[in-house]
Amino acid sequence: MNSQDILQLGGKELGLDIDEKMVDKFYIYKDLLIEWNKKINLTGITDEKEVMIKHFLDSLTCLITGIIRNDLKVIDVGTGAGFPGIPLKIYCEGLNLTLLDSLNKRIKYLQAVCEELGLNRVEFLHGRAEDYAKKEEYREKFDIAVSRAVADLAVLSEYCLPYVKVNGYFIAQKGPKAYQELEKGRKAVDILGGEIIDTLNIKLPFSDIEHTLVIIKKVKQTPKKYPRKAGTPTKKPLL
Repeated sequence: MNSQDILQLGGKELGLDIDEKMVDKFYIYKDLLIEWNKKINLTGITDEKEVMIKHFLDSLTCLITGIIRNDLKVIDVGTGAGFPGIPLKIYCEGLNLTLLDSLNKRIKYLQAVCEELGLNRVEFLHGRAEDYAKKEEYREKFDIAVSRAVADLAVLSEYCLPYVKVNGYFIAQKGPKAYQELEKGRKAVDILGGEIIDTLNIKLPFSDIEHTLVIIKKVKQTPKKYPRKAGTPTKKPLL
């Protein structure tokens, strides 16, 4: 099976219609990812088919929630190589997307990708999640925050929930330890103004990998003292 089939048939399995134009963009994205990965550390996954499954289709699983749609303001916190933000933007071109990452080299790569793909209405932020969330122009200004960053749910919630408007959502993409993290993270989610409203277990097409989407609704404002200063959420999670 070729990479195009993986994308289109895998998309169907997830209830998504990935058209030829999107496929072309995913191919360009894949080439740029592999090319830039030789210069800066972006991913350990470089096999073409694995990129399609473990990066692109995995990112698109966020759409299964039914929450993400065109014209919404979405921030991808700790986006790294652009996941899940850029695949979501390829599928929903009308999104207003903000990509936040702490490494400037990665920001330059993300800008090159979006320029090459002709993606408009994308903002690039270089810095720490804890710092930008204190700025008035970003605090509680987004309909949705997404993150596939490797941090416990309690820590990730402190990074992401301050960006979300009341009645907006935070979608966390989690691996096999999702339910342990959920139990430990409930208090943090509550303190930060969120409420865990759903968890979706997803089997990635053409693999035996299972992931969990944790869906958190912002039900009240995040207290002003959160997020705490850079580094503190990781060292002292709200447990």
